[in-house]
Amino acid sequence: MQNIVRIFSIVAMLFTSGIAFADPNPLLWENWKTNFEQASVPLGEIVSGGPTKDGIPAINEPKFIKASESATLSPLEPVIGLEINGDARAYPLSVLMWHEIANDVVGGKPVSVTYCPLCNAAIVFDAIIDGKTHDFGTTGRLRNSDLLMYDRQTETWWQQFSGEAIIGYHLGAKLKILPSRLESFENFKHRFPDGKVLVPSHPGSREYGRNPYVGYDTLKIPGLYSGPFPDGIAAMARVIVVRRDDDNPIVLSMASLQDMGEREIDGYNFRWSAGQNSALNASKISNGRDVGNVIVTHNNGQQMVDVAYDVTFAFVAHAFHPTVTIIK
Repeated sequence: MQNIVRIFSIVAMLFTSGIAFADPNPLLWENWKTNFEQASVPLGEIVSGGPTKDGIPAINEPKFIKASESATLSPLEPVIGLEINGDARAYPLSVLMWHEIANDVVGGKPVSVTYCPLCNAAIVFDAIIDGKTHDFGTTGRLRNSDLLMYDRQTETWWQQFSGEAIIGYHLGAKLKILPSRLESFENFKHRFPDGKVLVPSHPGSREYGRNPYVGYDTLKIPGLYSGPFPDGIAAMARVIVVRRDDDNPIVLSMASLQDMGEREIDGYNFRWSAGQNSALNASKISNGRDVGNVIVTHNNGQQMVDVAYDVTFAFVAHAFHPTVTIIK
């Protein structure tokens, strides 16, 4: 695979020079079966991230070990913690950074575990669409700096941040987002002592543990984004986005929650605690600055349960939800 650091540097340079790699007609040699005439967004909004179709390879046969036996992850490294029907698994960002998608079956449920580094969006999807299991790959394209995925069954293009099909056969459909936590490895092991953790299938094939986007989360302006920015908050400030059934998300400033420690908003409980490395700061993820852990729960009528949320950047939340006020 091409060196991601070099790709990002070249693309960022060309983008800031006014060349956005607009790609309304994907290259024929990529052999797309997608019907690009079925689209809900202008194709000119889609840009190349550098790699082509599957240039960033999804994980299709994930390998796990007992979390208690891991000797490579440090306690504060970020993982996506997922539990379904008693099956608890951690997906380290140090691995997903290089693959962005892991197709898996957890607790008997087919899922797609995704991470978009440029948006810091860690989202888990139910992989069943219309009663059929789908698996996903990377298109090599971005919209609003966010990963565009495709399913291998119909080659529909899906927006990772929203889970919405924006091009092709499933146009307008939305993937169900499943509750998960972006948390430290230490927190995951405390919750699930018998849990499992994803490990690289081929450890020497990637520089696992290294961050190819050094200093990205301290930039003033993201390099692959040309849309509007939110008012009153830095573009790269972290925010918490809670997906509600009415498609009207709660967007809360991480700094605000950090100052208070805990907040109640519309029946949702937000809690912050120290002790999680940023995956997008230092060259070694385990040396990343502390950005903390977030838990969001809601009363389902019987008890407080985890809800679907993710921690992203303010510019991303504003790009996809321009009318929603970011709570500060």
